Amino acid sequence: MVPDHWYDMNGVWTGSATFLHDGSIVMLYTGSTNEKVQVQNLAFPADPSDPLLIDWIKYDGNPVLVPPPDIGLQDFRDPTTAWYVDGAWRISIGSKVNKTGIALVYETSDFRSYKLLDGVMHAVPGTGMWECIDFYPVSTTGKNGLDTSASGPGVKHVMKASLDDDKHDYYAIGTYDAEKNTWTPDNPEEDVGIGLRCDYGKFYASKTFYDQNKGRRILWGWIGETDNEKTDLEKGWAAVQTIPRVVVFDEKTGSNLLQWPVEEVESLRLSSKDFSDIEIEAGSVVPLDVGTATQLDILAEFEIESKTLEETVEADVGYNCSTSGGAAGRGLLGPFGLLVIADGSLTEQTAVYFYIGKGTDGNLQTFFCQDELRSSEATDIVKRVYGSSVPVLSGEKLSVRILVDHSIVESFAQGGRTCITSRVYPTQAIYGAAGIFLFNNATAANVTAASIKIWQMNSAFIHPYPAYNLEK
Repeated sequence: MVPDHWYDMNGVWTGSATFLHDGSIVMLYTGSTNEKVQVQNLAFPADPSDPLLIDWIKYDGNPVLVPPPDIGLQDFRDPTTAWYVDGAWRISIGSKVNKTGIALVYETSDFRSYKLLDGVMHAVPGTGMWECIDFYPVSTTGKNGLDTSASGPGVKHVMKASLDDDKHDYYAIGTYDAEKNTWTPDNPEEDVGIGLRCDYGKFYASKTFYDQNKGRRILWGWIGETDNEKTDLEKGWAAVQTIPRVVVFDEKTGSNLLQWPVEEVESLRLSSKDFSDIEIEAGSVVPLDVGTATQLDILAEFEIESKTLEETVEADVGYNCSTSGGAAGRGLLGPFGLLVIADGSLTEQTAVYFYIGKGTDGNLQTFFCQDELRSSEATDIVKRVYGSSVPVLSGEKLSVRILVDHSIVESFAQGGRTCITSRVYPTQAIYGAAGIFLFNNATAANVTAASIKIWQMNSAFIHPYPAYNLEK
């Protein structure tokens, strides 16, 4: 859809589709008016039989929602997919009151007229504007995804918000009370905007949908650029979507989600190489001969000497991925992991690694990080070290899956408990010059790469479907 009416003249922004009980589909989206007021608009597929739903017809009664009293005219955007409660549909829209991020809820029976429900579904002081809200159920008793309207025993609800202030996506798991129009986090100390993040890297404005054919909930996120706007204009495009991810509740921890690339990605796998029981001595780098290393799917498991863990009294209890020196820093029990999109001299490299901290009480804390500081020799790029802690349960090896695609690195630790996405711009580590290495920068621990499997990946072969004609 393009901005061609007064109610979306300054932008057709984020929206969500809802699949209705009669099989029809409706789309609500935010429009920025000719006076830059944020309103909600309704659209219908021009051809419901088109599997791609390329063309849409805007409702002639738009806008269907305008900012309510006491809400800023530019603080009212991004409607969710609707869910069904007691004979009516509900949607949530993000906003703020002063510095408190809030989720408003509207009820409708026909998507043309709406009632604002009393209060707010949830609010978190100090988090600022909530945009791109997502609200959906997850099963606590199985790996199946749930329709957006699902509720009842064995169901928790996820509240996710994209924070306009810091451009990160946060989520929390909690309990939804439809009668009271409230959602309550299981852990208030990890509430929306102050706790768990969907992804700790270059990732924003994510949205899930329910795949009714395969019974799964799928998430897509937005990978923005980290170079300058002039370069984007020269390229003629900017930003891509992540690989779609299946989202489920982590039954083992009971406190977080798991994200994992959809199974369709595996259809792109070509030849593979296996490695096992590779000793990575402290301070060493070990090359892995896999041939071309620009499009890879990597599964790796690491083990650290139990004797070293036991004998270490204290190690980096205050470690922080983002404020650390990255993979070049050295601690007693880390960092160690893989260097991807790396040239032979390691002048360019993106490090994906673990770092273990240990308190005097004997408790271990594992951090999962991604270091872009040496990802490119280009000087007009924002380069960061991303990451956070990741739960590692008793008996689990340290595991990671890494998807490498020329300039994108998506990493999933411990089955997807913590995820990190990087957008990098190598100048040397490209095509045949790109390689992959194991490394261990710990000072007191040898590490074993217990198992590594690396697939070469084919291109996705996107079909050239006709695009919307902007001259219509």
